[in-house]
Amino acid sequence: MNAQPEEKKKTILSAAQPSGILTIGNYLGAIRNWALLQERYDCYFCVADLHAITVRQVPADLRRRTYETLAIYIACGLDPEKNHLFVQSQVPEHAQLAWILDCYTQFGELSRMTQFKDKSQKHADNINAGLFTYPTLMAADILLYQADLVPVGQDQMQHIELTRDIATRFNNIYGPTFTVPEGFIPKTGARVMSLADPTKKMSKSDENPRAWVSILDPRDVVIKKFRSAVTDSGCEVRRGEDKPGINNLIAIYCAFTGKTPEDAEKEFEGKGYGDFKAAVGEAAADALDPIRTEYARLTADKGYLEALMKQGKEAAQRRAGRTLFKVMRKVGFAQTDGK
Repeated sequence: MNAQPEEKKKTILSAAQPSGILTIGNYLGAIRNWALLQERYDCYFCVADLHAITVRQVPADLRRRTYETLAIYIACGLDPEKNHLFVQSQVPEHAQLAWILDCYTQFGELSRMTQFKDKSQKHADNINAGLFTYPTLMAADILLYQADLVPVGQDQMQHIELTRDIATRFNNIYGPTFTVPEGFIPKTGARVMSLADPTKKMSKSDENPRAWVSILDPRDVVIKKFRSAVTDSGCEVRRGEDKPGINNLIAIYCAFTGKTPEDAEKEFEGKGYGDFKAAVGEAAADALDPIRTEYARLTADKGYLEALMKQGKEAAQRRAGRTLFKVMRKVGFAQTDGK
């Protein structure tokens, strides 16, 4: 009996910027879910340091956080033997393809990007060209690896749609070149809101340190931040349209414990907000403790992290180089070697 050929795994690409502190929003909404994908997909996860410099960075801090972000990936469950983990700036094909794609992206398309408008308001003193063309670099990140799926939050779907448009436009001009990717919003992902203003998404750029919880916050700090979280009028631990604070805390509690919202409401029936906020803090701290311990072990061995960077760079360049060579040949650039 003939053996069935092994089905080719689909490719996934995703990234996080090393531009600040990674929060539990990044963990519950993205990084934790990446670890669930590594058995079924061919995964490329990068530290997006090129994207980070659209906002001014302190060089030493950016360099340090690049190592730290890689360590967080691994501490959160990304196995370097099952995933390609790399640093974006170490693979020059990203910048090369981004320039080519800039020439196949319309000004009007970029001007409609809501993140450009939002960041322009936040950084009015530095509205640079990189901030404007950021989505084209993101498209290059995705298309270089012929990614089938891109795990993103709902707020990034506009960028995925632009990537699809760019890929389709290029393919229509030059013939099949890029895989047209699809946005992939994992069902297990949690949208985590600010602890200070639960109508806004939790963000590492929030100036109020009580608004977010870092993946690396010490246990006592995690619990303290949840104890001070904004809640709503009333005292029942029950979801409601007029209860964004409790809705957010229930979602976080369930994401960390695996319980359903109905389970949480039943568990805290007859108890007040104080008891519930303390329990959410304890659940978050319990989940983050082993991550923080593993992170400390990894960051103590810089040589190991650099070896992983080198390994990831080589694997990424093999895949990215093939795509870039094909693109350059189709566009008409003279080349003397093949990939």
